[in-house]
Amino acid sequence: MTGDWHPLMTELDLWRRDGLSLPLWWRDDDAVCVTPQLERLEALSASLELPVHLAIIPRDADEYLVTHVEGSSALIPVVHGWAHQNHAPTNEKKSEFRLHRPFQDIRNDARAGLTRLQSLFPDKLCPMFVPPWNRIASEMVQELPGLGYRILSTATPRKAKMAAPGLMQVNTHLDPIDWRGSRGLAPRDKLIAQATVLLRDRREGPADNTEPFGILTHHLVHDEEIWSFTQDLLTRFLDGPATVWTASKNDKSRRPE
Repeated sequence: MTGDWHPLMTELDLWRRDGLSLPLWWRDDDAVCVTPQLERLEALSASLELPVHLAIIPRDADEYLVTHVEGSSALIPVVHGWAHQNHAPTNEKKSEFRLHRPFQDIRNDARAGLTRLQSLFPDKLCPMFVPPWNRIASEMVQELPGLGYRILSTATPRKAKMAAPGLMQVNTHLDPIDWRGSRGLAPRDKLIAQATVLLRDRREGPADNTEPFGILTHHLVHDEEIWSFTQDLLTRFLDGPATVWTASKNDKSRRPE
């Protein structure tokens, strides 16, 4: 089953008609080591010529991952919290960087994440902070620039370009996994409809089309349906009005060389 792509293709045709361009980026979360799934992610990225911003869990990143990422032009390391550890009570949504523990401990973990990955990837790390579960306290957001971060990435269309002075917001917008249900691929037609609406909002003006449109994946839990849909979706974007966006170490957008 491939789903009905006609609504999205029609929307992409309207983008072409109007001469519009869609900045597109890719984020994949929860990397700690080299696995067959990571190698498959890298191969897909290379075939599409769309680099992956690989959100690495700093506490658990191993030396083999470092060597692998350093040698790959397809993988851009970014900071995924500290330990991907939930500190929220059972009656609240999971989070590592909301105010469920002493603020200084939260701040120290964010600083430790950047420090460790800077030591592991001194020439390649992008200073992007990706809070686990895409949740972070607003008070903590204000602290990130002072720690050395230049980009914050969570989920859903951003409300403003800057999350805090010196901290750009670049979110993800579409995640193909049905986290609250099967934990496999969400219904294809629902995903296609979501993508179509998100693009229409950008084309018609309610949403900010200067924000790179983010696809979020989690390579470690993908099944064949998720891999297939992700490839189909990205291929359609790249065949249409999408232009590749990546974040550099110095927090300047660039095209891959």
